[in-house]
Amino acid sequence: MRKKELYERTIAYFKEAMPVAETELDYDSPFSLLVAVILSAQCTDKRVNMVTPRLMHDYPTAEAMALATPEVIFEYIKSVSYPNNKAKHLVGMAQMLVKDFGGEVPDTLEELVRLPGVGRKTANVIQSVVWGKAAFAVDTHVFRVSHRIGLVPTRCTTPYSVEMELMRHIPEELVPIAHHWLILHGRYTCMARNPRCGECGLKMLCKYCKKMSLVDKESKGIATNIKEI
Repeated sequence: MRKKELYERTIAYFKEAMPVAETELDYDSPFSLLVAVILSAQCTDKRVNMVTPRLMHDYPTAEAMALATPEVIFEYIKSVSYPNNKAKHLVGMAQMLVKDFGGEVPDTLEELVRLPGVGRKTANVIQSVVWGKAAFAVDTHVFRVSHRIGLVPTRCTTPYSVEMELMRHIPEELVPIAHHWLILHGRYTCMARNPRCGECGLKMLCKYCKKMSLVDKESKGIATNIKEI
């Protein structure tokens, strides 16, 4: 199948199966989303959503959080992964927002990645979710699913190379939702372990599914031959 057709059929499937796709992180402002995304690194959204209500109630703005200390913030977020580093990042991020951006979350990649705890993936999430920009955040789910389906070639071995390949083929206006399509598909269907290939609407297109089907057939053939012997 040609790459163009694969993308067209994949997009058509997601449009029908997942017409609404958005972040599962709870937030009510650009600042609260930035806090949540920083906390979500190597941590589940479910866990982050358990932590942020109390944290954001007490520190709802950059100005408020900038006055806190990492030790204080740690007590709010100690149940997430790497709480010590994340506490330092949150306070540093808030202080830089106040000092350099008037307390407001910026909308460009170049400005966002200056903030402590913010890399390209986090910056792209903020650009996409908050500002509606065509920015594709590549996390482990996007990386895995895009390779399994065959949307990106095996030579794309870094998140950045996957991002560039997806951006080449997905229409700009669909990039924000496509990011969530792949994340949610990876989270609930195309899991790292025990993917639900039998329930997947993309199984007829998926390179990984076809490969595993072939392996299953070969295994059954070997088992049959052994039985006959």
